Amino acid sequence: VYGLPRCSTCVKAQAWLKKHAIAFAFIDYREHRIAPEVLRAWSAQLGWNAMINRSSTSWRELPATRRNPGSDPEWTLLLREHPTLLKRPVLVRDGQVTLGFSDGLYRKVFGI
Repeated sequence: VYGLPRCSTCVKAQAWLKKHAIAFAFIDYREHRIAPEVLRAWSAQLGWNAMINRSSTSWRELPATRRNPGSDPEWTLLLREHPTLLKRPVLVRDGQVTLGFSDGLYRKVFGI
C-alpha cells in the first residue's frame, strides 16, 4: 500500500486490512519516492490521467503549463516532483494496481 501517513483514506485502508488480518507493507511515497519504472508500469495499467488527484491542493497550485504533460517522462517527472498528485492509497496486489479505498472495492480485490 502506497500513500501518505496522515491521509485519512490511507488510514482507513490500513485499518480495513488489519481488521481483515491481511498482511501489508505501507510505503510513504513522499519519503520514499516511487521509481520512474514503477510509475510507468502503473500508468500502463491505469493511464496517467486516472492516477492524478485533480481535487488536491497540489494540483490546483500547479502552473497551467505543468497540468498537461505530453509524454511518459514528463508525467514521471511531475509525479516525482509532486508525489501528492497521485491518488491514494495505491494498492498493489499480485501485480494489479488499485487506486483509492472503499469497503466494497477492497472486498472485491481480496475476494471477501
